[in-house]
Amino acid sequence: MAGTDTRSARRPRRSARDWVVDTLAFVFAVFCGLLLYDDGKQDPISPDLLALDFYAGMALCLTLWFRRRWPVQLALVAAVISTFSDTAGVATLLLMLTVAIHRPWRTTWMVFGVNALCLLIYVQVRQKDDPLGLTIGFAVAFYLATAGWGFYIRSRRQLVQTLRDRADRAETVARLQAQQAQMRAREEIAREMHDVLGHRLSLLSVHAGALAYRPDATTTEVAGAAEIIRASAHQALQDLREVIGVLRAPVGELPQPTFADLPALVEDSRRAGLPVDLHFDAPSSPPDHVGRTAYRIVQEGLTNALKHAPGEPVRIRVVGAPGNGLNVEVKNPAGGWRPGEGQGLIGLQERAQLVDGRLEHGRTPEGEFRLAAWLPWPA
Repeated sequence: MAGTDTRSARRPRRSARDWVVDTLAFVFAVFCGLLLYDDGKQDPISPDLLALDFYAGMALCLTLWFRRRWPVQLALVAAVISTFSDTAGVATLLLMLTVAIHRPWRTTWMVFGVNALCLLIYVQVRQKDDPLGLTIGFAVAFYLATAGWGFYIRSRRQLVQTLRDRADRAETVARLQAQQAQMRAREEIAREMHDVLGHRLSLLSVHAGALAYRPDATTTEVAGAAEIIRASAHQALQDLREVIGVLRAPVGELPQPTFADLPALVEDSRRAGLPVDLHFDAPSSPPDHVGRTAYRIVQEGLTNALKHAPGEPVRIRVVGAPGNGLNVEVKNPAGGWRPGEGQGLIGLQERAQLVDGRLEHGRTPEGEFRLAAWLPWPA
């Protein structure tokens, strides 16, 4: 019982269009069958065979409702009935047409060959008055026309299905590409969140720590530190709002820093109490993607310095020119830094590779942490 249910579930349901077509085919086969039966009464055959002609032909017309389920089997049954029945003539052609539409051409020609052999038997059984050649030629012409029509319908359906499948594949590919682009955009947003908010929160931590460990600070110093904390917290919230706004939107980009923002970035760290020595030597600004990568490298270096070696001096060197590339180097005492820490350095490695640059980082023999990169700067 379960197996029957499974097969029924797999069989496509008959659509409204199929009902209309099957009804018209049945009515047309019965109408033409009655005309052919009336004309066949003049043949010199027995009344019993004439009655069998009628009932077998009508029964074959009823099988047209099941022609899609068993096209080959019903066409072979029709071939047998057509050896003596005029009433079954049109139903036989419709069953052969169904085979041509729904089955491979080899099966179709096999069925047509069986019907052609049965045609020879039909001529002998019915004892037609018409010349043998005319009867066979007329029937074969109908067979060939039916086969040609069926092959045309089959090829047209295959073409439509191919175009539909191609459109579905194109839609699927476009959807996957959009999803991949969105994932890449969100990964970029995650890196921006780490770079921007990490730096802001490091500044907050330094100033809050200074207030905690300086109970003897004057009112002016406390007010100044509190103002810096307030401004940094406000800016961090603004950055967070921008990130959330982009994440809510289907597409979008975060506001990106530029190469010209580097001095302001260094000045923010100086106000946080981090002694920074900046050596900046660039005659002009590099391409946007290179300048933005240089900014992120310096920002990550300052964030690591605030986290692992607060209050220790930081030396930054940004030197480059068109045609020679851009060299970015950040050095500071290693402090509590240990190899393998931080996802920011992994993100910087990816950024440098995206612009065809190189990046290296690690502890130097002098006990410093060095973050250095070379970025291409076309002439």
